[in-house]
Amino acid sequence: MTIIPDTQDLWTGGIGGYHTYRIPALAVTTVGTILAFCEGRRHGSGDAGEIELLLRRSVDVGVSWSSSQVVDAQIGLTCGNPAPVVDQSTGTVWLLITRNRADAHEDDIRKGLHSRTVWVTSSDDDGITWAVPVEITSEVKRPEWTWYATGPCHGIQLRSGRLVIPCDHRSRNPRDGSEARHSHVIISDDHGATWRIGGIVDAEGTNESVAVETADGGVYLNCRDEARRGRRIVARSLDGGLTFGPAAADDDLPEPTCQASAVSIPEADVIGQLDGYALGDVVVFANPASGTRDTLTIRLSVDGARSWVASRVVEPGPAAYCDLAVTGDGSILCFYETGSLRPYERLVLARFDLGWVASRDHD
Repeated sequence: MTIIPDTQDLWTGGIGGYHTYRIPALAVTTVGTILAFCEGRRHGSGDAGEIELLLRRSVDVGVSWSSSQVVDAQIGLTCGNPAPVVDQSTGTVWLLITRNRADAHEDDIRKGLHSRTVWVTSSDDDGITWAVPVEITSEVKRPEWTWYATGPCHGIQLRSGRLVIPCDHRSRNPRDGSEARHSHVIISDDHGATWRIGGIVDAEGTNESVAVETADGGVYLNCRDEARRGRRIVARSLDGGLTFGPAAADDDLPEPTCQASAVSIPEADVIGQLDGYALGDVVVFANPASGTRDTLTIRLSVDGARSWVASRVVEPGPAAYCDLAVTGDGSILCFYETGSLRPYERLVLARFDLGWVASRDHD
């Protein structure tokens, strides 16, 4: 059965004590609770200022949602860039985040005038309560790195048990002031107890990224391109994210320089939903596929993100950041920024299935 997307507004700017809600991220726990994270920006829509990390929970597959709860907030700080990952063996939800002074703009941090730190918190009760965040900056950020971002979107757990969080950083050459911009991952091999730097993408200008494990055990990393080549930049790892091979542009994935998301679909959820396709590694990808931040498009791959066989537009109007997740009943969730005039007015959750994405009879 093909499910036509149904949508819900989870946060609306100006309601609930925050000027703007941005930076959506999703996680589905081992018992099926859906966790929707975002940044609550108190006094404006910009990336600086007092920003808090918020969460809503659904225990009925998205039919109803809890009230908004604060996961991380500090007076005078920007707390953001949610990057959740669920450890399937322990049930723990890990949440990687960043902090910096509220009056520290990105340019100031890039110049080394202020620092941006990396933290981790966790929940063992499906997001009801959260541990006091612990700083891990020294383990996952090199001294020469200035700007740093976790996610922002979900991390993954490999079949080996390794936890992988997509990140990015900037470094500044002290001699001439030039910058280098690269995507990278951080990893944990002890169920979140410790974290370290993994592979770094070689292409300069790579930025916010998302990871997928493919059927051959590789890690596919799909990156935003700050060098403005107009296409997503992709790289693959054959050693669980410790290193990445040469990066290249995917000409089938246009972008307006924006964050994106991707998720692999479990084999059990593929059966009966993709009639007429030669099945392989099923991956779904989402981003605003235009020269501007609009036309949020869902794409389907059946060969581990090497090619894309179908696409559907889930939001034709303004749209920007998004995240994808798969529920226990095989539904696909896309949590994204949208609005009537600008893509930062509301955070909306759409639900659909593979049949809708793959359908050749587009409505």
